[in-house]
Amino acid sequence: MNLEQVARRAKVSTATVSRVLNNASVVKSSTRARVLKAIEELKYHPNLHARNLAGGKSRTFGMILSNLENPFFFDIYKTVESDAHHAGYEVVVANTDYRPEQLVSSIRLMIGRRVAGLAAIVSEMEPALIEELNHSGIPVVFYDVGAPRQNVTNIRVNYRRGIEKVLDYLYSLGHRKFGFVGHHSLLGPLNERARTVMDAAARYRDTSVRTAADADTLEGGRLATRALLASGEAPTAIVCVNDVMAVGALRELRERGLRVPRDISVTGFDNIKLSEFCHPALTTVHIPREHIGHLVADTLLAKTDKASTAEHEMVIDPEFVLRDSTGPAPER
Repeated sequence: MNLEQVARRAKVSTATVSRVLNNASVVKSSTRARVLKAIEELKYHPNLHARNLAGGKSRTFGMILSNLENPFFFDIYKTVESDAHHAGYEVVVANTDYRPEQLVSSIRLMIGRRVAGLAAIVSEMEPALIEELNHSGIPVVFYDVGAPRQNVTNIRVNYRRGIEKVLDYLYSLGHRKFGFVGHHSLLGPLNERARTVMDAAARYRDTSVRTAADADTLEGGRLATRALLASGEAPTAIVCVNDVMAVGALRELRERGLRVPRDISVTGFDNIKLSEFCHPALTTVHIPREHIGHLVADTLLAKTDKASTAEHEMVIDPEFVLRDSTGPAPER
């Protein structure tokens, strides 16, 4: 299968196919869709590094991330890159911004580059795409999606346990009305996080939860909090899907004259550095991003050296971190 065949199937020039493969913005969306469909039908994987790899093996790892604007993803990437450089490897990075079509394009580009291993630190992945990656023969590490299988390692955080720790603590402080601020609610793993909050609260009969979602950004946290407060009686505690959105929530509450935690409590998730320095400092759940980065790099290096191809899953139990953004529920 080659570039010319894809071009003929999509009824475009080979130059247009190349632009789509390189994610050039000059290609019309309708043309891009036609080319991607042809690539899908023909299962085309461009061998971008064929000349460089002739007679040798790749010294490049691929890494696909959902959102480099969120320090959670960037912290993991920095550790992987450092470990890879120490072992004589480079890291090629792709940022999907939670777009499924960009994820497909990025994965196929990585396969085409014949990377020595691939880490997918994402919150979106169709089963068919997981299968395609598995059949590529490239050692893969997944975070938060998929399941372990031969040559595939899965790292996941026990998110449910982390949320239960947050809800148990808030309940002990008298909170009964909760709000959940999330993002990309249509994506399975992230929608599961909202259900986890619902399930954790449902263990107590006298609680209620309302949800709102927006973009995974500081502004998204602000807007989701605004929507949450506009949807009915204000909750006494807001549980946020991550620290970035929690900091945005703090901004919205401050501008409304609500005092945290006297009037309303706020929690985050991830324990990024920003959570220590915002005001008030965030009560959150610690995800050991540096440890995860080391696990990713160590696993890819081991699989590259053929030391291990067996399926493996690593589950991380998160740690509750108590700071200043939570307090007793206000009397109403």
